[in-house]
Amino acid sequence: MDILLFGIQGSGKGTQARKLAAERGYRIFEAGAELRRIAASDTDLGRSVKATIDAGHHVSQEIIMEVVERFLSALPPDAAVLFDGIPRNLGQQEAFDALMARLSRTFRCLELRVDEEAAIKRILGRAALEGRNDDANEESIRRRIGLFHEKTQPVIDIYRARDMVVDIDGDGTVGDVYGRLQQALDA
Repeated sequence: MDILLFGIQGSGKGTQARKLAAERGYRIFEAGAELRRIAASDTDLGRSVKATIDAGHHVSQEIIMEVVERFLSALPPDAAVLFDGIPRNLGQQEAFDALMARLSRTFRCLELRVDEEAAIKRILGRAALEGRNDDANEESIRRRIGLFHEKTQPVIDIYRARDMVVDIDGDGTVGDVYGRLQQALDA
């Protein structure tokens, strides 16, 4: 069974996804990374994605779903996938659900729930530690968290209404959170 991993920026999704992949064999589909990989390829799709990204635009929902389908088609049928960063909005959710149904893939959702102020401090601390500027602006972090609530939370709410979401307390050490994820997956 596949997993959709949700959480605001700074929730530790990326860290937990890598641990799940390493220890439980999940293949990670991270939308941004997959789009960058395709944009670097010398294919019609790659050139289209690169032109869209270079222009500063969002890649269309149709292209995102094509990328997801290509990713899934390249895997053995029994490979479990952890989706990080998709579906990001209601339009993607409808297309994603239709694709998964067509491919006979089942999934459940895990939401890493963290205190927003703690997440912001975590991001700012990480940016300072790594000397990064992309995450260092508190205003931009708050804007991205606001977009999550505006665009992605309705997706989670739909899955929650279908009893497909397990809430995971994302506060604590990486090991603490990973233990809670493992318990949820084993339940």
